[in-house]
Amino acid sequence: MEKNVRFAVVGTGHIGRRHIEMIMRNQLAELVAVCDIDPDQVNPYQETCSVYFKLTELLEKEPDVDVVCICTPNGYHIDQAVQVIQHDKHVVVEKPMGLSKESCEHLMNAALESNKTIFCVMQNRYSPPSQWAKKMVQTGLVGDIFSVHVNCLWNRDDRYYLNEAGYRKGWRGTLDMDGGPLFTQFSHFVDVLYWIFGDVTNIKAQFQNFKHRHSTEFEDSGHVIFEFVNGGMGSINYTTAVYDTNMESSLTVVGSKGSFKIGGQYMNEVRYCHVEDYELEKLTPVNPANDYGLYKGSAANHGYVIQNVIEVLNDQQTITTHAFEGMKVVEIIEKIYQQRK
Repeated sequence: MEKNVRFAVVGTGHIGRRHIEMIMRNQLAELVAVCDIDPDQVNPYQETCSVYFKLTELLEKEPDVDVVCICTPNGYHIDQAVQVIQHDKHVVVEKPMGLSKESCEHLMNAALESNKTIFCVMQNRYSPPSQWAKKMVQTGLVGDIFSVHVNCLWNRDDRYYLNEAGYRKGWRGTLDMDGGPLFTQFSHFVDVLYWIFGDVTNIKAQFQNFKHRHSTEFEDSGHVIFEFVNGGMGSINYTTAVYDTNMESSLTVVGSKGSFKIGGQYMNEVRYCHVEDYELEKLTPVNPANDYGLYKGSAANHGYVIQNVIEVLNDQQTITTHAFEGMKVVEIIEKIYQQRK
């Protein structure tokens, strides 16, 4: 018999509210509490669940919570997730899992000691085109992999980084809390590369800050080349300097038996497919993009994340993105960013 899973959400910004919405929509999920340091963010939930301004208070007063979703700035993910696990609760960690491989290993060790589960959020794994691409590669339909190219051409301008007075919005744009576009905007595209093609080596990278020198402590554009451990080479071209709105997120694969490209603003459609003895199948429609008002994110797949947590805790399914994979994505980004020096 399926049991209800009791959730708490820490951080009620755009992503936190998405988690809250998906929890409240799921019949097997119960929203027990929310937590944020900003009263304006949590007060709307006073009639829905318990409200807290400190994680420590939530953990002390809500012993019956099963899972806590960490939806706070990147730099807080590890420390807060460790606190949750040490209070005998499972944890969902928004992307990225952390900002260093070492910190992710610390969290994983804490989970092992407490026998608790870490769920990492990598929503592109639920996208039908991404799942199709994985099948095309791993079943050998495209043959040996020659080259793979990811393009992430997005807009994140002053509307994202600055408030109306022209000052930086808290953590956004800072090295210690944000980390950079590969962590905040594009880590789930790095995850798609790792998920489908495996680990990378021989990384080289270039970075520039074209439009955000007044608003960020890091680059807004980068070009990365590498080799796959399993064979073939690849590249990531990314920017947050596109004018006004997101332009494209795409994955191009060239193999010995054929090639394909997934494109669109959110890697949401097959743009090209020419593969030996293969006819393109009809894919399930992609969910619309997360809409944050002045800017947009990737496809809204957080409902699948919450459902996976419930199914895993009911012994009905395996974890879609487990901690080791979350750590590997952080490790790859960390190696890329070592080139900043």
